Amino acid sequence: MNLEELGWEPFFEKHFEPYREKGFSPARIAVKQGNVYVAYSEIGELTGKVTGRYRYEARSQGDFPTVGDWVAVKGNLNTGKMTIHGLLPRKSSFSRKGVSNLGRVTEEQVISANIDTVFLVMGLDQDFSIRRLERYLVLAQGSGAQLVVVLNKADLCENIAKCMREVEAVVTNVPIHAVCALDRGGLNPLLQYLGTGQTIALVGSSGVGKSTLVNTLIGEERQIVGPVRGDGRGRHITAKRELVILPGGGLFIDNPGMRSVTLWGGEKELDATFEDIKELARQCKFKDRCQHRTEPGCAIKQALEDGTLDRERWQSYLKLQRELRVLAMRKERRARVR
Repeated sequence: MNLEELGWEPFFEKHFEPYREKGFSPARIAVKQGNVYVAYSEIGELTGKVTGRYRYEARSQGDFPTVGDWVAVKGNLNTGKMTIHGLLPRKSSFSRKGVSNLGRVTEEQVISANIDTVFLVMGLDQDFSIRRLERYLVLAQGSGAQLVVVLNKADLCENIAKCMREVEAVVTNVPIHAVCALDRGGLNPLLQYLGTGQTIALVGSSGVGKSTLVNTLIGEERQIVGPVRGDGRGRHITAKRELVILPGGGLFIDNPGMRSVTLWGGEKELDATFEDIKELARQCKFKDRCQHRTEPGCAIKQALEDGTLDRERWQSYLKLQRELRVLAMRKERRARVR
């Protein structure tokens, strides 16, 4: 396998030099199942685990490799086995809140790493929800990757233009594409993100058609797909995260659908998603001191009254803000314990 086709670039080469001097080889994690990893390397596909020393020195789950990570390995061409000795720094990562130690400790759960673009996939059927999209946007803003909204199942939508307008009202400088994953020709707008070595992470609820999209681009039934349930809620079809190499170049990380979109980020990611509200807050008479309740000269209060700010969007902002503040307090408590 060619490392460049797998996403290798100077950033990783620089950080790998100390490992190369010790005789290690680079490999990219393709699948993680429990404590067993499958990785792609120059000598082919390898399977193995982290060393005992690696496991002992890891301080949290975020220190362990995840799909998309580059690692330093000792690999055996004849047996197809490897041992993982080190994790290279991530240039980007998509994370959400995870819980360990029987629910007592809040920590980062890295879902996929070293991604160039995040496809936030929504279904233009019963899955379509602007409030859910806002949550995904906050979650993805801190990834370090380009964001793209993919509205799938365009063939099932009676008013695509209306849905597009609703999405455009809540996103800023984010490309939006309405597609049908079953139509290979209709996916052409997405090909611009799939250059050689470019990695795409597919994120969205169950049943929005992420695996179907991958299948269509690959041209084969590599992923298992299934029907949406009668109540409109998706089924968990993709059982594991997997790095999939596309025949024409590019890589996909197909993530299992997330029923619970738990945030991992802060005010920066919230502000990036709700730039319109942030701009209104700057116009308040008392600016940083304004609570947007009874204060005179509150621009947000005025916007709610005259209808230029949607009340549901404002309530969504407040809900996510509260959630992130609780998360920040838990992070602070954990840092003090360390």
